Order: sequence, then C-alpha cells, then structure tokens
Amino acid sequence: MTNTLASTRLQAVLSQLFTAAAAQEADDTPPPPPPAGRPSWDAASAQERADAFAGAYIPISAEAGKLLYALVRAARPQTVVEFGTSFGISTIYLAAAVTDNGTGQVLTTELSSAKVTAAQANLRQAGVDGPVTILAGDARETLADLPGPIGLVLLDGWKELCLPVLRLLEPKLAAGALVAADDTSFTSMAGYLDYVRDPAHGYVTVAFPVEDGMEISSWTGR
Repeated sequence: MTNTLASTRLQAVLSQLFTAAAAQEADDTPPPPPPAGRPSWDAASAQERADAFAGAYIPISAEAGKLLYALVRAARPQTVVEFGTSFGISTIYLAAAVTDNGTGQVLTTELSSAKVTAAQANLRQAGVDGPVTILAGDARETLADLPGPIGLVLLDGWKELCLPVLRLLEPKLAAGALVAADDTSFTSMAGYLDYVRDPAHGYVTVAFPVEDGMEISSWTGR
C-alpha cells in the first residue's frame, strides 16, 4: 500500500518547515503593534492580521498531521476543505492522504498572498500539489459557492472565524462528514466547542489530545 507521507521527498520538506517554525517560536521578538486605530490585534480585521503575520508559520503539530492523514485515508472523502493554509504544512498531510487514496481533491483557503505563493511552492517541492487548489482570499467568500458533498473539513484559520466557516459549509457536508478543528485549547475556540458539543446542532464530537488540542466531530445532520 502506498504511503506518500513516508517518502524522503515529502519528509524533507516537512522537516524543513517544522525546523523553521520551531526556530520562529523560540524567537522572543515581540509582535508588531496593531494597525492604527485598533486597540489590539483582537480588534483587527482578518485581512490586517493575515498581512501583518504573513511570515508566521502557525503550524499544526506533526502528530496532528499524522492524525489528519489517517482520517483522510480511512474516510476517503472526495472533497477535503481546509480553512487556513498558512505555509501548507497541514495541507501536505491532507494532500498526501488524498494522493494515496487515488481519488479526491483538497480545497484550501488563505488570506495572505505571500503565504499562497509559499504554500504552492512547498506543495510542489513535496510532490503532492496535484490534488490541491488554493483559494486565495476570505474563506467566507471563496467557500460560499462551493459545491458539495464535502467529506472532511479542517478548521485551522483565525479562531473566531472557525464557527462561521463551519456554519457556511454545513449545508454541503456529506452524511458522516468529519470536521477537525485545531487549537481547541485557545479561549477563542470556546464558542466553537459549545456549538459542536451541543447534540442539537447535529454533531457527535470528541476532544483529541494533540498539541494545543483538536476536536474531531462527525456530522449526523439535523
């Protein structure tokens, strides 16, 4: 059975990206000040944050990536949607799984034009760019007319937008579709967790203990 994730080519790219992300995290340089007229970064728009932090990796962990790969291999979704490409680390795991399944596509979204270019290059270098389309711009717009059914969703963009993006995609989710949300230990994910953990909203959900937390939810419909 093919396992692109174990290929020397792909692992070299992931190693390079994780090393760069770790070095950046260890750097204690303070973040830039918020835009003029914004009291804090929380008050800034998603585009303002994307532009200001265009060099920030903000990656998933390697263990979370392996989990995503396993989920895609098992579920064999025809359409995978990712909210938040960044430098493409999580996208590489998703694309490797779709490639190994021999069917399907990955549609991923990114606000930063610099990150779109970098992610495209990283995916090509890893050899898994074939099934991936990067949708540049605000996910609430680029995903609005996306056709279904969607079999798996990864929510890893700005945290306050994870729930609005999920709600946008809900009418297009396939029965039993999987939704993975990263960084669930962040306080900004509280509203999202309240939503998917309420059975009235149509999900069966479980917290998964990878770095910073990941919520895995299955859509049962309403």
